[in-house]
Formats: sequence, C-alpha cells, structure tokens
Amino acid sequence: MIQIPLDKMTREEKLEAMELLWRDLTRDPDRYESPAWHAEELKKTKERVAAGLETFVDWEAAKKELRDRRKK
Repeated sequence: MIQIPLDKMTREEKLEAMELLWRDLTRDPDRYESPAWHAEELKKTKERVAAGLETFVDWEAAKKELRDRRKK
C-alpha cells in the first residue's frame, strides 16, 4: 500500500497530485467501464442542456474559477 503524507501536503500539492492521478487514469479510457448509473445521469444532463437548464464550462476555466474562489 502506498502511503501519501496528506497531513504534510499543502492544498496546492494535493490538487496537483489529484490532477496527476486523473491524467494517468484517463490516459486509456477504453480500459475502464463506466458504472451502470452513469448512462442515466448523462441522459438527464443532456435533457437539462437541451432545456437550457444546464451549461458547460471549459475544464481549465472551471479549475481557475475554483482556485480564484478559494483565494477570497
């Protein structure tokens, strides 16, 4: 088991570690199967988008917005 010193890491270091893990996990998307509930949630989201109740934000812009909020 890998031990990560989370209690000694800054928030920035933790976020960077999460991004590195996510990048690695998503490198080969065909290797992982989506859970059964995922298709239903995607369908609901598509319906909300079509109804104008939901919008998309670029992932980089969303991360920047969250980081900016945290600084306030």
